[in-house]
Amino acid sequence: MRMKLKPIAQQVIVITGASSGIGRATAIMAASRGAMVVIAARGETALAALAEEIDAFGGRAIAIPCDVSDPASIGQLADTAIARCGRIDTWINNAGVAIAARLEDLPLEDARRLFDVNFWGVVNGSLAALPHLGRQGGALINLGSFTSDVAAPYMGMYSASKQAIKGYTDALRIEVAMDRRPISITLIKPAPIATPVLQHQRNLLDRQATMPPPFYRPQDVARTILYAAEHPVRSLFVGGAARIGSILGQMLPSVADAAAAMSAQQIFKTNKPPAQRPDNLYEPSIGSTEHGDTHGHRARPSTYTALRTRPKLVAAAAAVGGLWLFAKVSKKSDAGVVG
Repeated sequence: MRMKLKPIAQQVIVITGASSGIGRATAIMAASRGAMVVIAARGETALAALAEEIDAFGGRAIAIPCDVSDPASIGQLADTAIARCGRIDTWINNAGVAIAARLEDLPLEDARRLFDVNFWGVVNGSLAALPHLGRQGGALINLGSFTSDVAAPYMGMYSASKQAIKGYTDALRIEVAMDRRPISITLIKPAPIATPVLQHQRNLLDRQATMPPPFYRPQDVARTILYAAEHPVRSLFVGGAARIGSILGQMLPSVADAAAAMSAQQIFKTNKPPAQRPDNLYEPSIGSTEHGDTHGHRARPSTYTALRTRPKLVAAAAAVGGLWLFAKVSKKSDAGVVG
């Protein structure tokens, strides 16, 4: 069934995990393009600050504290969004937490908490959103990761949660299609992004945890999410490194495993001792920011993402290239005839 999604300027968009990182960047970008954004997270202070920032540049935002691991809390989020805005056009399940640890050293309580937020938060959000999206059509967008396709050492439980999200999202998409409901369901799979995730995660390693470069900008993910909010698409990578890593992991899994095992100590750990800071596994983080420490690596824009989310620009470039090539060939042909 062909679906038509509204322009961002005409949408009511619900975003979980909106107080920092990808969620915050998406809220600001969506509001700047005219959307009404319903921003949700555990941290009330950070949410209020974001809503004020959006209001200051003329955007529209409603802040609703919410713990996605609690079905009642996320159900209340959906009900409040409908009561205040009348409808929901796009629902973005973005909230997530991370733990850096060897799987054998990870307390089960912490592992279950990570799954409660990352996986069950997506399930709770999807179940709350679907009845409303199904009434007039809309988009459900779930945040996976490059680890949805390729597992990462010291990020094993995080990888498992993201692969569970992929399985759930893919199955849900099929079931929605079976019922012919006008809902687009998209999985977003970012490469490492320069958000505060490395500062917010619980670190149980002997050194400060990191992720392998390149790091991309939160705005690249936000742009990809909003592209999916306007264009029905099955899944989207953010960053060429995520796409390449997924292909290699699927085509040469043993080689990918061996490479990760040999390089894990160098690319998933720094030489610094673990930073003594509170994490956000059980309590919300303090502050509201999009960008975070990438341990010396520069966050760069993704050319792959820019091309993938701007098909008209690619088509125009291809047309210009075709005309240039045609002109060159014609010129050579004319020169040959004269000679």
